[in-house]
Amino acid sequence: MAANYNEKLLLNYVPVYVMLPLGVVNVENVFVDPETLETQLKRLKEEGGIDGVMVDVWWGIIESKGSKQYDWTAYKTLFQLIARLGLKIQAIMSFHQCGGNVGDVVNIPIPKWVREVGESDPDIYYTNRRGTRDIEYLSLGVDNLPLFAGRTSVQMYSDYMSSFKENMLELLESGAIVDIEVGLGPAGELRYPSYPQSQGWVFPGIGEFQCYDKYLKKEFKEAAAKAGHPEWDLPDDAGEYNDKPEETGFFRTNGTYVSEEGKFFLTWYSNKLIFHGDQIIGEANKIFAGLKVNLAAKVSGIHWLYNHHSHAAELTAGYYNLYERDGYRPIARMLSKHYGTLNFTCLEMKDTDNTAEALSAPQELVQMVLSKAWKEGIEVAGENALETYGTKGYNQILLNARPNGVNHNGKPKLRMYGFTYLRLSDTVFQENNFELFKKFVRKMHADQDYCGDAEKYGHEIVPLKTPNSHLTLEDIADAAQPSGAFKWDSETDMKVDG
Repeated sequence: MAANYNEKLLLNYVPVYVMLPLGVVNVENVFVDPETLETQLKRLKEEGGIDGVMVDVWWGIIESKGSKQYDWTAYKTLFQLIARLGLKIQAIMSFHQCGGNVGDVVNIPIPKWVREVGESDPDIYYTNRRGTRDIEYLSLGVDNLPLFAGRTSVQMYSDYMSSFKENMLELLESGAIVDIEVGLGPAGELRYPSYPQSQGWVFPGIGEFQCYDKYLKKEFKEAAAKAGHPEWDLPDDAGEYNDKPEETGFFRTNGTYVSEEGKFFLTWYSNKLIFHGDQIIGEANKIFAGLKVNLAAKVSGIHWLYNHHSHAAELTAGYYNLYERDGYRPIARMLSKHYGTLNFTCLEMKDTDNTAEALSAPQELVQMVLSKAWKEGIEVAGENALETYGTKGYNQILLNARPNGVNHNGKPKLRMYGFTYLRLSDTVFQENNFELFKKFVRKMHADQDYCGDAEKYGHEIVPLKTPNSHLTLEDIADAAQPSGAFKWDSETDMKVDG
């Protein structure tokens, strides 16, 4: 049956992707159950109307045998299957460990030969004040140190992406692969591993700063000396993972975080993270320039303690976000240099989902982050943070996807670039769940039939351009000036139960 569109309404269409299971290619680099996956994807495409899928492409699987020994066979078979079904692919360059975060059901460590470097030099990992190492992802302190068979971390990531491009070129050139999301930290997110469940963190704890490896310690002391304060040191009063802000010297009212030393540290800590992202996205930009593909980076939705004056959980993660300082627009400014998309999470959450003590404000956080990205002129995509099968979560996602609703006369003022649903599982296909999911996709598509031609809804992908200017400290300082958020409607005009 031919698709039926209203051309003006089609400009409100938000494509929906589904995240594949974490272990779709297992730790032995085997595409485990292609028959079941094909059956599920056919249902999602033909009955659900989804636009594509998102896939973690694990560094720990592909380069597991040794430095520069890449094996893409299983992923190539997977991608060819997805493309054959007419689905688009969002590929995540997953340079982190799978295991130890919310929803991680399989364990895929970073490559063994990299971890062997860590046995003799554990400072390659992010480290908290007590010296506990986090082995999920390499510390940004070793980004430019040739500790890995003569290569730096950034060179390893760059070589990996180059190999991906060489091996997947046909799928890139055919338009099957539409997005490259570059992993920049734990869980693939641009952040420090400040709230690791593997070390006992429990929601809504403040988390801990993760810059006490010898490399970042040295960099901080050099920066402090250069600023004329050699006596300044990394924080020793910021508490432990599950403390409350007011229990610490750093985050309490008029605490260290508002002192000159505290401000210097927080600026240094957050800037290191942004320039880490800038350098690696810059490598991706060089590699994929000229191809019709989007680059993206994921930012974590740290919604707890958002309503505390210190925003402690955001600060420990590297987001220097306060009432009088914007922590997210500088990230959007960085991405804008590379024509990148900002991928955000917790889109399904409402302020009332958590207890009052969590001081949680996901609705305000989403509104703030999306607004800042749009103000920087970049596209925004997003995900749900936790499993979502109900009306309330879907309606909240629909509101965030089009904050001011559908424009019946053409393109809406505000519209997300795409949404990725976490995650493909048997639970999605349970009868009531699947019926509601199908309605959700239909509403994301502005009540239009599935459209395989992105140009028709204003998403033509152009060849990736290279930056015309480089990110500076002045850019970050300028973007950090507070500015308001766009207004959101109180509820979506496209409810799944409407």
